[in-house]
Amino acid sequence: MFRTALRNVLAHKARLLMTVLAVMLGVAFVSGTLVFTDTVGNAFKNKSAKSFDHVSVAIRSHSPSGPDGTGRDQPEPTLTDALLKKVEGVPGAQSATGVLSGFTALADKDGKLVGEGWSTLGGNYYPGADGKDDRYTFTEGRAPKAADEIALDSRTAGRAGYRAGDTARVSTDGPVMRQKITGIFDTDDGNVVAGGSLVLFDNATARKVLVETPEYDEITVKADPGTSEAALKGAVEKVLPKDTEAVTGQVLADEQDDLIAGQTEAMSQVLLYFAGIALFVGIFIIANTFTMLVSQRIRELALIRAVGASRRQVTRSVLIEAFIVGVVAAVSGFLLGIGVAVGLRSLLNSTGASLPDGPLVIAPGTALVALAVGLLVTMLAAWLPGRRAAKVPPVAAMNSVHATPTTRSLVVRNTIGSVITALGAALVFLGASMNEDGNAYMAGGAAVMLVGVIVLTPLLSRPVIAAAAPLLNRFGVAGKLARQNALRNPRRTASTAAALMIGLTLVTAMTVLAISMQNAINKMAVDSLKSDYSVSMANFTPLSPDVRKKLDALPEVETTSPMREAYGEVGDGFDRITGVDPRTVGRLLRLDFSSGSFDALKGKGALVDTTTAEKQNLQAGDPLPVTFDDGGKDRLTVAGVYESNEMINGVFVSTAVVDPHLEKVADQQVLVKVENGASDKAEQSIVEALGENPAIQIQDKQAISDKIGDQINLLLNMLYGLLAMAVLIAVLGVVNTLAMSVFERKHEIGMLRAIGLDRAKVKRMVRLESVVISLFGAVLGIGLGIFLAWAAGRSIAANVSTYSMRIPFDRIAVFLVMAALVGVLAALWPARRAARLNALEAIKAE
Repeated sequence: MFRTALRNVLAHKARLLMTVLAVMLGVAFVSGTLVFTDTVGNAFKNKSAKSFDHVSVAIRSHSPSGPDGTGRDQPEPTLTDALLKKVEGVPGAQSATGVLSGFTALADKDGKLVGEGWSTLGGNYYPGADGKDDRYTFTEGRAPKAADEIALDSRTAGRAGYRAGDTARVSTDGPVMRQKITGIFDTDDGNVVAGGSLVLFDNATARKVLVETPEYDEITVKADPGTSEAALKGAVEKVLPKDTEAVTGQVLADEQDDLIAGQTEAMSQVLLYFAGIALFVGIFIIANTFTMLVSQRIRELALIRAVGASRRQVTRSVLIEAFIVGVVAAVSGFLLGIGVAVGLRSLLNSTGASLPDGPLVIAPGTALVALAVGLLVTMLAAWLPGRRAAKVPPVAAMNSVHATPTTRSLVVRNTIGSVITALGAALVFLGASMNEDGNAYMAGGAAVMLVGVIVLTPLLSRPVIAAAAPLLNRFGVAGKLARQNALRNPRRTASTAAALMIGLTLVTAMTVLAISMQNAINKMAVDSLKSDYSVSMANFTPLSPDVRKKLDALPEVETTSPMREAYGEVGDGFDRITGVDPRTVGRLLRLDFSSGSFDALKGKGALVDTTTAEKQNLQAGDPLPVTFDDGGKDRLTVAGVYESNEMINGVFVSTAVVDPHLEKVADQQVLVKVENGASDKAEQSIVEALGENPAIQIQDKQAISDKIGDQINLLLNMLYGLLAMAVLIAVLGVVNTLAMSVFERKHEIGMLRAIGLDRAKVKRMVRLESVVISLFGAVLGIGLGIFLAWAAGRSIAANVSTYSMRIPFDRIAVFLVMAALVGVLAALWPARRAARLNALEAIKAE
């Protein structure tokens, strides 16, 4: 039987090509993911290890915070210059370095912030006895030495177009400073490696602009040659004050390795999830291919049965063929996956991801996983066709080359599919009715329902394809034949369309959810804000109150209000307490009050959101005891209850209530309303009034929603890219089905040619059949995707009050057009092959 299986594979290698390609692409996705994440993780670890080469021991502070965790009521600073000097004198210590880091905004040559606020950092250059800081290697110029000098990391300098000798504008949390760039350096700093920026000040300047207390973030110690990290750690611990700890460089490296491993593992899981979808789609192609191969060889299998082969041997023969196909596909997929990993790293680097360089890591386990996945998927998909082949009686098989499934088998399949679909739908509806508590039910129900629809696809094919009859009839005989061919074998049409349906279900659901969420955010910004602008720090740290004073001085500004944040126990729960100007906030915020109003927000009045009010049974006029995070207490009165959303929530009080409980009076943001509404001129006036400070971001309502919308679009485009592999495999499935169908109908096509159907009409017939199958899969996928998006949206709407489902008909139309285009492209080779058949030879074919 092994020789028979091998002969069959070699005899039908052209027909098995698409199956090999489908499995190969899925395996390449899996192995490429594993190689990519192993390579990137190893590169980050090596880069991280280099950053600790100069660290034998690190001293960290873990001083207890104040009673609320804010850091207030701290003891005296610990990581000071005095401790640094002590550590330098410890036996076995070669040198000690004080480490500082803090937010530093760098403007590019157009005045815009370089990078994102969270990743734009400043640090200190701490020279040792030799005048150098081991953390940085200068490739151009020198280190900063004066208060008006800085140095930039090479990646940031390249992005912003700066060179040594240029002047740049920077800001921490104060006014803009014009600094001379004295040098460009390379570093293994983790933030820079991850794509952030680093601005270096000399140590004295850094201590003035980056921190408010006379202590370092960390002190690192380098050991003398011959001194172990453990020995140095023991010596250092003898001079440490209370509330500090010493850890070895190896411990720091291990902690960093664990962090990197967690991040790469999360990325790997996401990629493998989509690889699983691609492989799941591939199962339909494999099953379809082997089903058609078995159908075309039914007489041959019957003869084998007649001469003594058992059912088990016939099944085993089909599985051996699948095993050979799986091995070829797995090996080629593994090799392709290595190329995918290399290409993916280059692609991400070209988009600014700044992945570190490093050798390609191909773990033995990756090769084993690739082989196992290829074999398992192929043999699993081929088992059912092999089992069906073995069950056909030899006499019946010899009498009918094209045995079709019995009506009874289709009835059983439709019954099972209906039950599974109904169960899935019930779980989805149950999850939707439970809001956020029903996410697990909804996810499980969606998966079950998808399986049920796949099982039901043969039943659904008839009415859906029949609905296209008026359009197909316009193409004459070719259109009618295409429709009949698509309906001839519902199972085959179904399994081909199902592969495309799965991808489009996920794409449609994600698209509808993303567009609906973007609309909700836009509505939230418009509905909640009357102000024209929001002014805040780029890294969302507090603003100086002077910002509001400068804004109020502008003639274009009508009114402003600060938003100052504190936290504390509000009644029976913990909540955010925002201080605003009660005289102006009503002109800047639009709140939907169920009771009370802004007018009562005076003195000890407080506005409470509906969530807090319902939990604590509060209404306007009720007393509201508050314990602030500094331990101070106050007794407020509920001035009103309003509907909250993701942008506006918590408790609002007058700034006079909040200010006494703040360690430093500062504004989280300032809301601004200008004459004649937001405009480029008004925004430029604000920018100039604030000194063109890159650390401060000025956003109108559209900018606020666009920033979140850009993140949603980025995520959506990533999902499109990840699902592209599944769609590509589905396309291969359409090509494969049509090509094998043309071979199977060779005799029939010859007869059609003989009675007058020309080559152009034969091509049109095959193309239309392909388009019909593709659109059938697209219609099912889009419909199911919209349903799942509606169900998921019910859960989202429970938490996002402005959410409502929006169906992007323009994108849906694009999906349908692309599905039709897929059908046309998939039919190119099969249609050409069908048209080139010699009519006489085809008629003679068995």
